[in-house]
This record gives sequence, structure tokens and C-alpha cells, in this order.
Amino acid sequence: MSERTQDLVPFKPSAATSMPIASMRPVYRVGDVEKRLDKLPSREHETLRATYERMLEKGPERFQVKPSGLPAMAHLYDEMPNFGEVLDDVRRQLALCHDSRDALEITPMLLLGPPGIGKTHFAREISRLLGTGLGFISMSSLTAGWVLSGASSQWKGARPGKVFETLVDGAYANPVMVVDEIDKARGEHAYDPLGALYSLLEHDTAQTFTDEFAEVAIDASQVIWVATANDERSIPDPILNRMNVFEVLAPDAEAARAIALRLYVGLRAEHDWGRRFDPEPGEAVLERLAAMAPREMRRAWMTAFGNARLAGRSHIDLADLPDPGGRRSPIGFMQ
Repeated sequence: MSERTQDLVPFKPSAATSMPIASMRPVYRVGDVEKRLDKLPSREHETLRATYERMLEKGPERFQVKPSGLPAMAHLYDEMPNFGEVLDDVRRQLALCHDSRDALEITPMLLLGPPGIGKTHFAREISRLLGTGLGFISMSSLTAGWVLSGASSQWKGARPGKVFETLVDGAYANPVMVVDEIDKARGEHAYDPLGALYSLLEHDTAQTFTDEFAEVAIDASQVIWVATANDERSIPDPILNRMNVFEVLAPDAEAARAIALRLYVGLRAEHDWGRRFDPEPGEAVLERLAAMAPREMRRAWMTAFGNARLAGRSHIDLADLPDPGGRRSPIGFMQ
């Protein structure tokens, strides 16, 4: 695949970064698409035909972005103190490219840890930090390898895979791609849900990754991979060997208290109704929140704010918080 890039140009800023810059990078060859389109029989494979036509209409160029300087990351260390080691690694890799013409390179990472500690939230924040797009794949709900790499157009209901869709339909050549709960991937018969990752996680082979539906090589070498898991034992060694593996622990008591307080202050500031509440919660309430997983804290604060408002109070009492022994809602994002 061509690695030609145009001159660097300013790109829209992010609140957490210095002014990002972007080059334009082709993620597929137009000639390859045209050849495939010309070979399609008339009035057949309408979905595939529409895919090729969309590729030609959008063109092959995508933004390849990186911060123009080493971005401010102190807020991430404060918000996610248990991700310090991972953030250190990201900073090191950003330091190598921020004052050069080199493209941003982030080694694929695997975040290991118990549910609810913020692994998926971390991935989203990295996407915001870098100023690029985000693709999301939840492996716990998938049973076939084609979800990553596409299914043959000969199959009924076939469609491109998530990697193809993120690069072709998105605006970026280097989006953050989250593979959530990679340890829960399961296959049926000959389908390996992780099979495509063997080539996608290697820079050289990812340059000519071929989606089985479109059968056109795309350059996925700039994708920034973030995988999450609760347990690494079910993940094949060849996948683990291609990634930097980090064990992320639950925040300690002091860090959890700081996270809970920041969430309270942030929610209060984000909403007009927040002016009706005290600037900070009481100590007993804060201690109760600090015992929760970070994922649960926001829901607990929102419940408490609502209960306090119904009671006509400007402060939150312990009774306003959801019952820690109560039944959990079945709706929500899984880490």
C-alpha cells in the first residue's frame, strides 16, 4: 500500500491536547475498487456494488492525526489514577513523534482488570486525547470471526467487518479501535473471532489487510488497538505477544474517593440543576461512593441527586444513594 502523505496541516483542536496536526493518508487503492466493481455481474451483489460505489464516492484519503506537541495529560492521571502505568507508556510513545514528521505509533495494548474499573472509559479518553476517531467491538456478544474481517459476499446477509467499516466510513486512517472483553470471544465450528487480529496487530501485514466481503486490501497499519479483558488465560499467546499487557487494579481508597468527588463536582457543573446543590458532598456520602466501582459511581450520583431534589434538599444524604444490596439494573455498558 502507498504510504504517501501530503503536507502536514492544522486540524481541529481537542480540549485535552495541543493543536493536532493531520496528514492525508490513502487507506485503499481506487484502482483496486474499480477493478472489483467492473467484474461484478449486472443486477447481482447489490450490497457489494453499493460498497464499492461508496468507496469511490468517498475517495481513499483519510486524516492521519497526531498532537502537534506533547499533550496535557495531567487530567487523565487525576481522573484515572489506577491507569498511571498505561498513561506513562502512551506518553513515552507520544514523545517519540510529537516534534517529528513521523506518524503516531502506539503499540497495541491489552488492559487486564476486574469489571467496572474504567477500562473502556480509558480507551475513549485516549481517542479524545489524540484527536482521532473511535471504533468499538464488544467480543462478548460475537460468535464469528467475520465480525472483524467481514463475511464472503457469497453468503446471504454478508457485510464488511468492523475494521473495514471504521476505516472506509470514518474520517481517520488511525482511529482507536477498542476490542472490548476480548477474553470472552467465542467461535462456532471453524470461525475464530480473533483470527483477523493475527495480521491486524502486525504493522507489516496490516498494511494490506483484506476484508473478506469487499476483497479489496485496506491499510489498517495505523489503527491504534486497545483491548480489554478480565482474564488473560483464554487469550491465545500469539495475540498476547503482539500487545503490551497492563494489569489495571481497582483504585485504592484514596484514589476512589478522589474519583467520586470529581464525578460529583463534574455532574453538578454540567447541569443547570447543579446550582441547587452544595459545592461538595458530605464526608459520609463520599465514603459510601468511594466503596463503589468507578463505573457505578456516576449512576449512584445521578440517583442521589434526583432523590435529594424530590426531597427538596440542596445536599445529598446517605438515604438518597441506591441500596448497595439492591438489585442492579440489567441495562448499562459492560467493561
